[in-house]
This record gives sequence, C-alpha cells and structure tokens, in this order.
Amino acid sequence: MFDLSWIDLIILVLASFRLTHLIVFDEITSFLRNPFYQVFYVPDESGQMVRDFQFKGGRVRQWIGRLLSCHWCVGIWVGALIVGLYMYVPAAYPLLLLLAIAGAAAVIETKLYTS
Repeated sequence: MFDLSWIDLIILVLASFRLTHLIVFDEITSFLRNPFYQVFYVPDESGQMVRDFQFKGGRVRQWIGRLLSCHWCVGIWVGALIVGLYMYVPAAYPLLLLLAIAGAAAVIETKLYTS
C-alpha cells in the first residue's frame, strides 16, 4: 500500500469535501450543472425552502444530472480523484492543501453561523 499520515488523511478528507461542495452546490460551477438540470426552491409542509430539480434532456443527460445533483455520488468520484492526485501527482499537493484549507474554513463558518 502507501504510507498515509493522519495529517495527510485530514487534508484529503477536507479537500474532497470542498471539491464535492464546489461541484454540487457553488454558483461558480453552475455552468457544469446547467446543461443537465435546473434547481428550484419550493416550500415544504413546514414552510422550509427545499431544493427541487428539473432534469433536462434524454435518459443519459438526466442520469448525469441526477449524478451531479447528488453530493454522495459526486463525493465518491471526487474522493477517487483526490486519492489519485495524492498518490500519482505529487505536484498537486498544493492544490489539495488549498482545497483542504477552504474546506476547513467552510466547516468553521458553518459551525459559527448555525450555533
């Protein structure tokens, strides 16, 4: 196998979290999602606003849209990409570190504003 320190594991986890969030939720990457689905916010029974999706196109396009709208699904592929970069592209470590710092900042910000 390969040697993985606990700090590298934390960096990989946080980088995976941030890149997954970037792909699935952030406005800056909406150009990736727009060809496949559109998001609407509708109130549920309790009045909370929830995300609703209108998937576009045929079966393949809708399948890709469903994949891109699912943070669990994208997280698997992003995790594989992150591990692959870590193992086979050492020059990508600064990018992974940058994503991890942004991921940690997002976690901290969420904790501060939801407490």
